Amino acid sequence: MNFCPITYAPCGDNLYSKAGLRLLSPDLMMLKELAYTAEEQRREAYNRATKMSVQGVQPKLSAKLSIKDGGFEIVDTGGKYILKPQHHIYPEMPENEDLTMRLANEIGLDVPLHGLIWSKDHTLTYFIKRFDRRGQCDKVPIEDFAQLAGMSRDTKYDYSMEKVVTVIDDFCTFPSVEKVTLFKLTIFNYLVGNEDMHLKNFSVITEDGKVTLSPCYDLVNSTIEYKKQDEEIALPLKGKKKHLTRNILVNYFGMERCELTTKSVDKVLEAISLSVPTWKELIDRSFLSNEMKVKYHGLLETRLEILRIL
Repeated sequence: MNFCPITYAPCGDNLYSKAGLRLLSPDLMMLKELAYTAEEQRREAYNRATKMSVQGVQPKLSAKLSIKDGGFEIVDTGGKYILKPQHHIYPEMPENEDLTMRLANEIGLDVPLHGLIWSKDHTLTYFIKRFDRRGQCDKVPIEDFAQLAGMSRDTKYDYSMEKVVTVIDDFCTFPSVEKVTLFKLTIFNYLVGNEDMHLKNFSVITEDGKVTLSPCYDLVNSTIEYKKQDEEIALPLKGKKKHLTRNILVNYFGMERCELTTKSVDKVLEAISLSVPTWKELIDRSFLSNEMKVKYHGLLETRLEILRIL
């Protein structure tokens, strides 16, 4: 029995479920293996890096989906999807990111269409649909917080979570709404061990004259990926990057800095609490190895206990 890497649902002897194919396109009847090994994808990503508008530590490729040919095609321009192959150093990054994005979706964070696809060497590659593209050529205005704060790729860690709040106040159309999302995302990142949420991983999107936080991207449990990880957050909060507590994350950041009401904070924490059983099921059903599943469960349990979310 196979399981669909797009939906996690059983798919018999097929590589993908019909529901998974329909998510990509109602007209997609089959999906071929990506015609590159993981190593070949990394090589292609390196060779095409200067042509990619989206950068980062993980190797990335631009791709479009051909309904006629039933597969993804790597392109230099006009791509509607980003592909991320297996990393040469950090294990199971595609599986990790796909799972973490699913967990975010469960608590109501805005997440683009994403999933895993099989490559010709039977490794899994992560895909995500670009949210900064509409129609054939239209680009949607996106600015990351490094741009908004006048920082660069080299200084993306030289900031604080308190200042992130001020960026939202300065640029978003309805800051009070976006600060609820920021609080939820911050709690989520702590719980799932995403300690690499730097300024380039926050963005605003402008649509219909309204500026909001963009859909989520690059959410990974980096804590279980790195062998010597001693930080819990990328940008300091109350001057700290580790040994965070409920008082710091909920009372100080949520209520004092984001200026949320007790009702708003409780609603976020309740949504997370109610999703925990589903989170645990998704971890078990994910494509992570058993070893990584145990690590993911262990970290989640520890962080839930620290924040007293049961």
